[in-house]
Amino acid sequence: MSPPSQSRSWRASLLLALLAFSKPDATCGAGAQAPAAFSVPKSSAVDYVDPLIGNGGDSPNGSGGMIPSTAPPFGMTRWVAQTRQNYVSVTPYNYTDSSIHGFQGTHQPAIWMGESGQVVIIPGAGDVKPVFADRGMSFSHDNEVVTPSYCSVSMDPPGGGRIRAEHSATSRVGHLRFSFDSTDTPYVVVEATRASVMGSADPANVTYPSGSVAVDPSTREIYGRNPERQDFIIGPDPAPCFSGYFCARFSEPFKIYGTANNSNGQLLAGETERNGTQLSAYAVFEDGTEVVDVRVGVSLISVEQARKNLDSEIPDGTTLEQTAQKVREAWAEKLDRIQVEGGSAENKTVLYTAVYHTLQYPYEQHEDGKYYSGYDDTVHDGESYTGYSIWDTFRAQWAWTIFLAPERVNGMVQSMLQDYKEGGWLPMWKNIVETNIMVGTHADSLIAEAVLKGFTGFDVETAWEAVYKDATVPPVNDWNTSYFDREENVGYEVRAGLSSVYDTKGWVASDIHSEAGSRTLDYAYDDYAVSVLASLLNKTSEASFFLDRAMSSPFSIFNATTGFMEARNADGSGAGEEAGWTEGDMWAYTFDVVQDVDGLVERRGGNMSFVEFLDQHFDGGHNDHTNEPSHHIPYMYSLAGAASKTQERVRSIAEENYNASVNGLSGNEDCGQMSAWFIFSALGFYPVDPVSGVYVVGAPFFDKIHIDLPGVQNPLVIISSNAPTAPYVGSLTLNGAPLHEPIIHHSEISGGGVIVFEMSSVPKGWGNAVIEDGAGGTTLVHQEL
Repeated sequence: MSPPSQSRSWRASLLLALLAFSKPDATCGAGAQAPAAFSVPKSSAVDYVDPLIGNGGDSPNGSGGMIPSTAPPFGMTRWVAQTRQNYVSVTPYNYTDSSIHGFQGTHQPAIWMGESGQVVIIPGAGDVKPVFADRGMSFSHDNEVVTPSYCSVSMDPPGGGRIRAEHSATSRVGHLRFSFDSTDTPYVVVEATRASVMGSADPANVTYPSGSVAVDPSTREIYGRNPERQDFIIGPDPAPCFSGYFCARFSEPFKIYGTANNSNGQLLAGETERNGTQLSAYAVFEDGTEVVDVRVGVSLISVEQARKNLDSEIPDGTTLEQTAQKVREAWAEKLDRIQVEGGSAENKTVLYTAVYHTLQYPYEQHEDGKYYSGYDDTVHDGESYTGYSIWDTFRAQWAWTIFLAPERVNGMVQSMLQDYKEGGWLPMWKNIVETNIMVGTHADSLIAEAVLKGFTGFDVETAWEAVYKDATVPPVNDWNTSYFDREENVGYEVRAGLSSVYDTKGWVASDIHSEAGSRTLDYAYDDYAVSVLASLLNKTSEASFFLDRAMSSPFSIFNATTGFMEARNADGSGAGEEAGWTEGDMWAYTFDVVQDVDGLVERRGGNMSFVEFLDQHFDGGHNDHTNEPSHHIPYMYSLAGAASKTQERVRSIAEENYNASVNGLSGNEDCGQMSAWFIFSALGFYPVDPVSGVYVVGAPFFDKIHIDLPGVQNPLVIISSNAPTAPYVGSLTLNGAPLHEPIIHHSEISGGGVIVFEMSSVPKGWGNAVIEDGAGGTTLVHQEL
């Protein structure tokens, strides 16, 4: 702990930072506003969303890795202007670019994942240009409108004149409208396949997927399939029949049409079908054509299903305005449930954009009551989702989904169980199929949390069977496969190391497996989740077994001499402080025992010593909010009797890592987890241990937040007058009853309720216990000033 004088100085700096957090910041800068027809229905909440937040810069870990896409919540295909070719670590749109090369229906779920089965629609004028480098059209952000339901931009084609492109999208159909002004020979190219880059632009990492394209001038359609799946080189499931299918239907007749090679630009006029690589098709329209409307159905099942999706979601005769209104209504249904008072407009933009981000993943993989499963390469009946970044999202994004989109939870869990039945294991990081990315089997946590919070609309016994297998069955070749990040040509990773050492000694061996320290702690938490589920299902002996392992395993790698976690080798020797961590270090992971914070505090010498250790972590610059292992750490002060320090740290982290600019997300979004942290922190509580059903109290950011929870009669109302400039909590009541501990149970607020924070500009005694100082005396973490 800092001496009192230094502590007061630090608080003064914090308050200045909080004032800065509340001041207007540079917004993302889409210079134009959406026409009135695209602002129906009225929704101030949707209007606050800025999809450009988190898209600045060229560094994935420095820009958020998001794209300004249009789609409804959890939409299967998101549509976005294409400013660059996307691959792992590169998204199709980046704010720093100055030319647009088309409009892409993307299935890339996160910047660190690969694209799958995309389709690109490219307007142009003059000579048909299918080659990416040749077809770029310059644009300015001053002429760009970006909203969750409608986007538009004006571009300068190489042949002169102007093209205005507008688009919206339902879950499986993109709706685009191109207006040609003073152009010659308007045309549209549909790109089916391209050279596929896997992980980097090195020529050794380029493949050439072979697809198909066809032109039917009688129906004004261009259709085909694209088998590109950039992540095919990792993960155990080849999904040999995977393709993204598309059917593009045009409003205007074709004057000239054909197929094209998008590598060398060769045009084959009049050709109606072609199979191959780097493949496109095109349609040229009559000179003088001013507007071309294109609707693009997308499917993972077949061209016929893509056409059926088109007819079902955006039937003939539907205007772009009607499509955009339908999508805006879907966003308003969710975002209007949250009403905020107090705080600046910029802070509201950060909040509502965060909610927008969390409602994109996982995304729908089903269509018309069916879905393609790459696990067994078969089409099944049912509901399915993909884009499960579970190592990230089990921490808070899943808990937020349970709050705001509970109607999705049963289907999402059932989808994971279908993955288990068709592939043999629950997903870890599913991008169409399993990719073996990250560590741990945190689907165990998602399922246990869902059941704990009352969701049972799935096969609960299959759920138990699946998580039990995670916890007891090691992967094939467990003793001789490292399973390093993105390791190729290996089977299911699941709990690598389960049989080698973990099952008998409590740790994963660092000299056998990569990231062994992180695996040890993650497996322990997953064991805890399994024990919770077992208890809920009255499986008493199993609950006891997995709880014992969950509580003992973390401390098998605790080095009592250093006070840090340290990965161990198979023979028990230490692997060194720097070895064995996943997106973190020994500082972050020493705090990663959220299922037994009391045990961790005891081993660190008691509450006072633990609080000092937390101070060393933050003051020493060790906290890295860009990666998820650090997300719960500021809330641990509250669990050690130092609630006011949680309040300070959370505000500071929010100010440093979130703002309403293109650079407004540190790190990358990771399928909603970065945003979920901000949302819960803004509410004033956070799920440090999500499977427990308990939230740890921080301090809210706004004067009042009113949430109409779906399916619940009473709203959840959080009142915290003066919170934007008063970061400390003086007292707390829940439904009129005072709370003396910084803990709120999910069961206390899941049906609505009223939480009232008394806020203060200086630390108060609430949540700040009298604790041992380690020398036989006591002291206050924060005295009331």
